[in-house]
Amino acid sequence: MSRKPDRTTAMKQLIADVINELPLYEPESFICGSKGSCVGCPKKLLEMVDGELSYWQSAMERGIVPQFDEIRRFGKMCNSVRRGLDRNNLLSA
Repeated sequence: MSRKPDRTTAMKQLIADVINELPLYEPESFICGSKGSCVGCPKKLLEMVDGELSYWQSAMERGIVPQFDEIRRFGKMCNSVRRGLDRNNLLSA
């Protein structure tokens, strides 16, 4: 029987997954090359995720424990951004 992680551990795991899954700092994700067929701005989407990511890393270093709804909201936002990046063909299969 495995135990569920505490909230801080869950957020750290989510952050690690986001860093591994999304091309946050890849140069090609910050260039709009779709010539009018862009579905959501990848640069803005990634900047939004990066801002939240930086906030939570800093907050947890200062001892702030995320609440369940904050973890859920961050995860949901990252899933939405991932779908947007996938629609723009910026994720490798």
